[in-house]
Amino acid sequence: LAFNPNTRVGFSAMSFAVARVLVGRGCQCVGFGLRRIAIAPTGPLAGMRVLDLSRILAGPSATMLLGDMGAEVIKVERPKIGDDTRRYAPPYIQQKKGDDSDIAAYFTSCNRNKRSIAVNFTNPAGRDIIKQILRESDVLIENFKTGTLDKYGLGYEQLKEEFPKLIYCSITGFGHTGPYKDRPAYDLLIQAMGGSMSITGAPNGEPMKMGLSMFDLTAGLHGVIGILAALHDRETTGLGQHVDISMLDVSVALLQNQGMNYLATQERQARMGNSHPNVVPYQAMPSKNGHFILTASNDAQFERFCKVAGRMDLLQDARFNTMKARVMNRSVVTPVLNDITKMNTTSWWLEKLEASGVGCAPILHPDEVFVDPHVLSRGMLIEMNMSGCEEPVLCIGSPMKFSRTKVNYRLPPPRLGAHTEEVLLSNGYNATDFQTLRDSGIIDCMSPTPTSEVPRQLVLARPGARTQELHERYERLGLSVHQRVHVLMMIFIACLHLLRVDSLNQPEARRKGVRIRALDHQRGLRMQQRIHVLALVLAVCLHLLRVPLDAPKQQEACRMGPPLLAGGLHGYAN
Repeated sequence: LAFNPNTRVGFSAMSFAVARVLVGRGCQCVGFGLRRIAIAPTGPLAGMRVLDLSRILAGPSATMLLGDMGAEVIKVERPKIGDDTRRYAPPYIQQKKGDDSDIAAYFTSCNRNKRSIAVNFTNPAGRDIIKQILRESDVLIENFKTGTLDKYGLGYEQLKEEFPKLIYCSITGFGHTGPYKDRPAYDLLIQAMGGSMSITGAPNGEPMKMGLSMFDLTAGLHGVIGILAALHDRETTGLGQHVDISMLDVSVALLQNQGMNYLATQERQARMGNSHPNVVPYQAMPSKNGHFILTASNDAQFERFCKVAGRMDLLQDARFNTMKARVMNRSVVTPVLNDITKMNTTSWWLEKLEASGVGCAPILHPDEVFVDPHVLSRGMLIEMNMSGCEEPVLCIGSPMKFSRTKVNYRLPPPRLGAHTEEVLLSNGYNATDFQTLRDSGIIDCMSPTPTSEVPRQLVLARPGARTQELHERYERLGLSVHQRVHVLMMIFIACLHLLRVDSLNQPEARRKGVRIRALDHQRGLRMQQRIHVLALVLAVCLHLLRVPLDAPKQQEACRMGPPLLAGGLHGYAN
């Protein structure tokens, strides 16, 4: 009907025209397999501006979290050099399969949703740029060694009179007070000095660091918490303040129950490997083909474990039947339980224990984590288009899930100075000022591409594994993208015919429409029933084509969609 111009059906020509326009708009705005730009922030911090003078990991991880939640983040970097982590490589992001780009994976991990400006603020003109941007900023965050920014007139005490509402967050190794305040710090140093390294590792082995940069990341989290608390206070007082975050303070605070174990007894705790000082069993257990985690954290769970293991006799043994007894008799209990768990495979234990409500888990490698169906359903694996890369780059999603004010991924990690011109021209500088500053080396910006046009940095947030699986499914069905578009158009036209959507005032359409509606009435098809049919058919179309939603609705669709299809923030309706 749609493609045959000679077909004498009154609604066909205009209905097809409407369908073509609507499908065309869909392709342009959200696309069938096309990439979508998320323009406006949708998170709860939309409208807040953060000036980011931080680098490496602690500060950038904090500002990325603020950016994900909607804040405008302007990252200030040294001209020609940039953030140190731009050189923390390999590994690099691949620009195409088997071919490295010049973008470090480390830098990519903590710098999305930011605009980069290259400014030398050791020069007075560069400091003026910082202050000009601060006039419209809510937060400044930095992680230089204590006193560094004071030398350039950018310390908190030097700025607070001119910017009384400014929230100024410093994240340093040892804070801005105390005998260690001038020391440099790295995560490993803090792990050693904060006590966590002494209690980590095998009982008879050497002290062991954690596999993550734990105190860089948790110092960044505490920085975000402090910033949000200071912003709340500003709503009442109208005044900003200095938020002073010390990585060592954070590491001591996170000792929590382990630290209290010492304070309660004044006795050093020996390293316990994967065991828990207060609960048994709460550790890695051997199986017939590997290891798994068992957390029988109360007596009821331990009883259920014994039932699964077929060892209810253990509950009659005074060394096993209470939590206190199991901890006191750890040297007896642990070997007995190890012998029990070695009798079956990891998958057997996980299936039986989970069904019985006993805490257990597989021990996954990152490659297994990023294909886990729950991880995908929560939107923790996304793709972002990056300048210089032919294919979308897999990235880790945000853990922040809001029911109304969704996080969104607006900008990929920026090239050095990619937004210098844009930011300066929107903050009181004109083109002549910009060129003068650039010629003098005070600022720098990303050079144009050979085509003299900087590629648009598109953002696509969706799970790569699920996307590939869907494409493979459609290939097995023999349905190409174009064929799916054609199917949608034909079904949509049929829907228009069913509901008589004819706004053309065509006499023939009206005449035939009245006749068909009368026939429908005779057959018992009321308008409400036809709407129900339309809704069902449209649902099939959405499932077939995965029609992307606009940015504010992406996460809600994924959150409410079935786990098999919902891959997190990927922009496809289920």
